Amino acid sequence: MTDILIVEDNKELSTLMCDFLRAEGYTVSAAESGRRAVELFERYGARLVVLDINLPDISGFTVCSKLREATDTPILIVSARTDKEDKLNGFGLGADDYIEKPVDIDILTAKIKSVFRRRYSEDILTDGEISLNRSDRTVTRCGTPVEMTTKEFDLLELFLENKGKVLKKEYLFNTIWGSDSFSEPQTLNVHIKRLRTKIGEDPKEPKKLVTVWGVGYKYI
Repeated sequence: MTDILIVEDNKELSTLMCDFLRAEGYTVSAAESGRRAVELFERYGARLVVLDINLPDISGFTVCSKLREATDTPILIVSARTDKEDKLNGFGLGADDYIEKPVDIDILTAKIKSVFRRRYSEDILTDGEISLNRSDRTVTRCGTPVEMTTKEFDLLELFLENKGKVLKKEYLFNTIWGSDSFSEPQTLNVHIKRLRTKIGEDPKEPKKLVTVWGVGYKYI
């Protein structure tokens, strides 16, 4: 999964932000249009989105709304549109912050670091009898270690990060397997079945990791 997705049609500004954030150690991808941004997010995911409003196809507000339908990933709007109505609209659609252009790259970086500290610094994710440790990539159930493959661990981590939200099959597959041409979408179903067993569920009657028919899966 990408750390940061930059959505900006100004190539010079986009390059500046990408270069600066990569120098800070983040993995960064960029999109110059709204539709491309949604496509990249659905395919690879992102831990944070930096979003312009004035885009050449669909507006950043539309992109923000589409992303919020499927994820609670932090969204920072960076825009030259500074009217109160635009800011209220952005926050109303689920943006976490609204930064005015011209952007101070140091301030933007500080805000991004703050988001990552608040959102992703926790090494332990827990849910009832399940505990997932990001630092050493281990999982326990009722205190007993559970052996998991890399993909099973990544899936469980993604579900715990998005508890209560429906995650589409395409999003899950593209986020976990990415562009791995040796994998097929059907492998997601196999991994879900194994993951259910390992967290103590009956794969035929799951109570926590449930199927949302025709859409994907949800961890309750």
